[in-house]
Amino acid sequence: MSPTALFVVGAGTEIGKTYTTAGLVRRLRGQGRRVRALKPLASGVPPLDHPDFAESDTGRLLAAQGLAVTPETVAACSPWRFIAPLAPDLAAAREGRSLALPELVAWCGARLAEAGDGETVVIEGVGGLMSPITEDATGLDWLKSQAIPALLVSGSYLGAISHALTAVETLRAHAIPLVGIVVSESEGAPVPVETVAGQIARHACVPVGCLGRGGDFPENLPGIA
Repeated sequence: MSPTALFVVGAGTEIGKTYTTAGLVRRLRGQGRRVRALKPLASGVPPLDHPDFAESDTGRLLAAQGLAVTPETVAACSPWRFIAPLAPDLAAAREGRSLALPELVAWCGARLAEAGDGETVVIEGVGGLMSPITEDATGLDWLKSQAIPALLVSGSYLGAISHALTAVETLRAHAIPLVGIVVSESEGAPVPVETVAGQIARHACVPVGCLGRGGDFPENLPGIA
């Protein structure tokens, strides 16, 4: 039985979280299942009328859900959007805005509570697991506060194995259920993505799947999709 709520967290920044989340959404929808994807915090997002909006994280998640880009759908997916491609706390400060962790957790909790029977809610985090999101909170604090299982996304770049396993140990130390790991192929990686995934799987003791560039969500993660 797949989880009805899932938090997609990264072992680092810019390693394929949104591509993984969008792929998961498409897989679930292809199975005839109802799914809602949320990216509550999103940096580097241009205005809705900018030609590059479709390539933003929010734009990609709306497309995966088959939703048109409107002020309402964008706000329902990413209520806290910032133009600067920086950590949310820095991006918010640049715009004279601020964000408190309880506010973020409460918004996500409300979305989880209003989900209908049989609907899966997927929350995508921002940056890496330990990336700052407010002045005094990290992505780990956010994940712990939501109290839902995690799907970890790693890259396949040099050093990715250590980063992924460090994230796994951090999740375990904080008693956060880890349902699986997706290794997203990094551009210019020195070895095949399958090699990196195999090394991570040897130590992680959870299902590990590969997401090649331009590929679909891994089929060997049946407990997720």
